[in-house]
Amino acid sequence: MGIVNVNDDSFSGDGTPDVDMALQHAAAQVEAGADVIDVGAESARTNRRAIPAAEEAERFAEFLELWPAVAKRLRPADDRQVWPPVLSANTWRPAVARAVLERGVELLNDMGGLPNARNARLCARHGAALLIMHSVGEPKVDHRAAQWDDIMAELQQWFRRKMALAVSAGLNEDQLLLDPGIDFAKQRADNLRIYRELESLHACGRPILLPVSRKTVIGEVLGIEDPSARDAGTVACLAAGLVRGAQLFRVHKVAAAYRAVRVLTAVERARV
Repeated sequence: MGIVNVNDDSFSGDGTPDVDMALQHAAAQVEAGADVIDVGAESARTNRRAIPAAEEAERFAEFLELWPAVAKRLRPADDRQVWPPVLSANTWRPAVARAVLERGVELLNDMGGLPNARNARLCARHGAALLIMHSVGEPKVDHRAAQWDDIMAELQQWFRRKMALAVSAGLNEDQLLLDPGIDFAKQRADNLRIYRELESLHACGRPILLPVSRKTVIGEVLGIEDPSARDAGTVACLAAGLVRGAQLFRVHKVAAAYRAVRVLTAVERARV
């Protein structure tokens, strides 16, 4: 999953409000092997104000209008790539979710923790998949002080509740993906334990997206403040997740991630 930020305050400095540049960036990610393009119009940073829903929807609108024509000109990197690439929108407000789903988005990446059934109901209505990310409280609020006695037990219980909520709203379980929410409402030890014990989340029976790219926990381990300098640590987290069964990785640098997956997969198959 390649990250495309149509905003100017992305935490890693890769966002752009210029839609043409965002489209070029998305196209380059597809050409580098991305199976999914995840478009965001508002930074998740808690030290930035929340923008109005109408402004967020407007930022999405032009990209989503122009993307089909851009995507039509692209060709897959190889026969392993999902084709055509899946279009995902990273948002949590139901009004914005409705707007992007009406424009053909196939996957809703809900960073809001699914506090109610509204976004699940919208996905069911539009035949879209739903990615449920673990967090607590409202987005754009700093929840880093959250404490967990057992983060893995919390994740399993929480995901089962949210999956039941989504199914009650009309989705099938096979339309659901799970994201443990690295760095969201978690301490460094929680994040590292998720990477180490990711296999336990397979008990939920759904594919796991692992957000590995340039995360704060990488900066904490390596002592690197600049997120754009954390790409080597990103590949390390990707490797840890791949051998523990993660099926999807959300990254800024698709080419490096794609090549890492290819090599690691070849190693695992040779061992078998």
